Amino acid sequence: MGTGREMSISLDGLRDKNLMQLKKLNIALFPVRYNDKYYTDALSSGEFTKLAYFSDICVGAIACRLEKKEGGALRVYIMTLGVLAPYRGLGIGTKLLNHVLDLSAKQHISEIYLHVQTNNDEAIGFYKKFGFEITETIENYYTNISPPDCYVVSKLLPLLNSKK
Repeated sequence: MGTGREMSISLDGLRDKNLMQLKKLNIALFPVRYNDKYYTDALSSGEFTKLAYFSDICVGAIACRLEKKEGGALRVYIMTLGVLAPYRGLGIGTKLLNHVLDLSAKQHISEIYLHVQTNNDEAIGFYKKFGFEITETIENYYTNISPPDCYVVSKLLPLLNSKK
C-alpha cells in the first residue's frame, strides 16, 4: 500500500456505468431522495459532475446543473456535494469544489450557487471558506425534513481574461 499518509484522491466523470455509485452515495449522505431529473441533469452536466475516489473507493461526489440566466449567461447550480463521514477532513470535498470553481472560471461562468439546510452549520462553514455568502433564506423549501428552511449560498467568480 501507500507510504505514510499519502493521499490517493482521484476524480472521475459520471457515466451510465457508474451512475449507481452516485445513487448509493446520495442515499447514504442526504435526507432527501432525488428523482430521475436530478440524475439526468447530473449526467448531462459533463465535467461539472464528478465522483471522488479515495484509494479506489467511491467516497464522495459533486453534482451540478448548468442554468441559463436572463440575458443568456450561464450559472452553475450545485445540486449536491457530499463526502462519506469517515473520509471527511481529507480534502476530498475541497478537491471536488475546487474542480468546479476552476472549470467555471475557465468557461467564463460568473456565478455558482446552491441550497443548504439552515441547520447545516458544517456545510455553511465549508462554503464560507471558499468565499460563498448566504444571499437569501427560503422558508419551507424542503418537504419531509426538519427544519424545512434553506439558505441560498452563492459565489460570484471573477471572470478571467481569455488570453491563452
